[in-house]
Amino acid sequence: MTHISFYLTLALYGVTTLLYLACLLRSTPCMAGLARKLLVAGFLAHCLAVIHRAIAAGHLPITNMHESLSFFALSIVAAYLYFEFRFKVTSLGSFVLPLVLVLVLGSSVFPSELRPLNPALQSAWIYSHTLLAFGAYAFFTIAGGVASMYLLQSHFLKKKQLGTLFQKLPSLDTLDEIGYRCLTFGFPMLTVAIITGAIWAAQAWGSYWSWDPKETWSLITWFIYAAILHQRLTVGWRRRRAAIMAIVGFSAVLFTLWGVTYLLGGAHSYVG
Repeated sequence: MTHISFYLTLALYGVTTLLYLACLLRSTPCMAGLARKLLVAGFLAHCLAVIHRAIAAGHLPITNMHESLSFFALSIVAAYLYFEFRFKVTSLGSFVLPLVLVLVLGSSVFPSELRPLNPALQSAWIYSHTLLAFGAYAFFTIAGGVASMYLLQSHFLKKKQLGTLFQKLPSLDTLDEIGYRCLTFGFPMLTVAIITGAIWAAQAWGSYWSWDPKETWSLITWFIYAAILHQRLTVGWRRRRAAIMAIVGFSAVLFTLWGVTYLLGGAHSYVG
């Protein structure tokens, strides 16, 4: 049943991605509405696949590359749907859904067999720490997509190329607001995730902080978003600078999640 739900999810995300991309070329209400409905269907199928795997494994399915890619994609879709329904920004899906599809496709490539949970991960902290971390990274992913759209819109305005694509993208003010909301949602979640991770590490390894590569890069990512949020709240650092820094932050998120695992190793290397 898990495999059926997973491949149904993959199929629905594939069709949805094509529809969202097509909306940039032919943005009709019918096509946008269909894309939204299929995305919700894909999200529900994805939830079902994750729940089935969690029941079969007996723990939250985020402990290997297959699971972490899939769960990250699910988190992104959940965050995206909030902004889709809140701001009616269908065009944002054209920038976010291709990444979701890549993540799920990547997940399907890695081995999916269930394995015993590493003893260090056998803790109730796995739920609070990882759910908050993936939630934060999902909001930062949306912020990265919004930042890309913002820079594209800024380019069109600067060059006075107010063509079809410009008309279909949200206004700069709307994109700026969405980006800011992503920060106000994601940053507190990442902060609590790091705190709960430190408590978990103390229980598992006897130390709150050991400068493990993934711990270090999580802190670097935190500092990047702390700087963005601080500047926006104090001196009004917005617009283009914030968009560029959001993309830098998203790059740090990707490296923290997977680059560290393959390039730097460490105690977290078996996770994701």
